[in-house]
Amino acid sequence: MDMVLRAACMYLFLMVVFKIAGRRTLLQMTSFDFILLLIISEATQQALLGDDFSLFGAFITIGTLIAIDILFSMLKDKVPAADLVLDGSPVILIENGKTLDKRMVQLRISLEDVMEVARQEQGLERASQIKYAILETNGKISVIPEKQG
Repeated sequence: MDMVLRAACMYLFLMVVFKIAGRRTLLQMTSFDFILLLIISEATQQALLGDDFSLFGAFITIGTLIAIDILFSMLKDKVPAADLVLDGSPVILIENGKTLDKRMVQLRISLEDVMEVARQEQGLERASQIKYAILETNGKISVIPEKQG
């Protein structure tokens, strides 16, 4: 039972931490982000397993984490507000070529982040060429170009 409680606590703790960190951390990993993820995963592994490094202990921990994930998925299907709390909603960053600076600062996303996606995915060079740039719930930025006249 101790392993189940450990797994549940770590799952909830990490969910809260990454919710606080925001979707910016999900965009593109820098070397620092990758190193941080490795350290977090190692600390999480230690906290999840404690002194039990048995195969059975790992099965219990993994099963608990999967069960929690399934339960949250079912909760999101049944309660729309839960989906909003757990995953958030898409956020418009640029509208009709104008940056929504307050939102971008709040989400810690720079114009350079948006323009990198705009260049790579749409071949756009300026923010004025963007009808909408949207931060999706998965942390990716979608860019919808202005229609060519």
